[in-house]
Amino acid sequence: MTLPETMKAVVLTRHGDMDALHFQTDCPMPAVGPDDVLIKVGACGLNNTDVNTRSGWYSKAVSEATTGDGYCEVGEDDPAWGGAPIAFPRIQGADAVGRVVTVGDNAPADLIGKRVMVDCWMRDWDDPMNRDKTGYFGSERDGGFAEYTTADRRNVAVIDSPLSDAELATFSCSSSTAEGMLSRADVGAGDVVLVTGASGGVGSALIQLAKRRGATVVAMASAAKHTQMADLGADALLDRAPENLGAALMGAIGRDTVTVVADIVGGPYFPTVLDVLARGGRYTCSGAIAGPIVDLDLRTLYLRDLTFTGSTVIPPHIFQDLVRYIEAGEIKPLLAATYPLAELRTAQQVFIDKVHVGNIVVVP
Repeated sequence: MTLPETMKAVVLTRHGDMDALHFQTDCPMPAVGPDDVLIKVGACGLNNTDVNTRSGWYSKAVSEATTGDGYCEVGEDDPAWGGAPIAFPRIQGADAVGRVVTVGDNAPADLIGKRVMVDCWMRDWDDPMNRDKTGYFGSERDGGFAEYTTADRRNVAVIDSPLSDAELATFSCSSSTAEGMLSRADVGAGDVVLVTGASGGVGSALIQLAKRRGATVVAMASAAKHTQMADLGADALLDRAPENLGAALMGAIGRDTVTVVADIVGGPYFPTVLDVLARGGRYTCSGAIAGPIVDLDLRTLYLRDLTFTGSTVIPPHIFQDLVRYIEAGEIKPLLAATYPLAELRTAQQVFIDKVHVGNIVVVP
């Protein structure tokens, strides 16, 4: 196919408020390296990394909840997910889905024309298990908030699915994050998993993927969202912050403890969810939208023999497993809304407002 010389994209020019995002119609096409594939983007999902990087929330200078606003003080050395600066201008967007239109010299030619999902985690493929050598698509490299993007040939997976591009764009970041959390916490049959923030992209993926592993799932979300949480397979539904969580659990599942807490909220409610972990229980975390600074009584940790795991950089097999789950119909998309790429600011504000259930996607 004949490729254009320029493309439309949303470009992040600095850390800050929404005005740091600029929709441009004349961005240069991305250069295709020898190991790259060039993808015509069909859809790209939104996630918290987009917001947190734009606002600078990852900096240790920030201790507030994630509001989506820019912060007055952001450390120059640690404003992005990896604790280091990123280069501007940057095209964000990790959850890209589209068709390969051309390939570099080292990439298989038979990828041309194939529909692919992009693995968010960019690796040193000579040392792929080394977390210190990873980058994130849309952070250390331009991502999918554009008409075209490039990715390393080893960071894409051909997908055979009847789902639309927009539906497929709900999976990569959210579901791989969720599966990484559950894998690190070794969740399996017999576990009772409490999911905080269950109506968001990661939370809704946690419900489905924990159920896939045979666990009992208790989902916490506002009552208006409970019907959709039940449709995903949640065994019990609680308000997002019950005053007496143990009593609420007893009423819902007949016991006042859980074996696993899968937390993406953090903030002031952290001690409450910790208190309902059974002896020997596991706490796994991959977010802190209600605030990163929490109150931890170390006696709860050691006297109850608890295990804490953080989860960010996941093993390479997680993404490949996820693609298989999608193709087998074992997990389903939860698409809240789609927006044109030109309306990314609006889409991101809706994402921040958290009125939706599931994922929000932009389409070029």
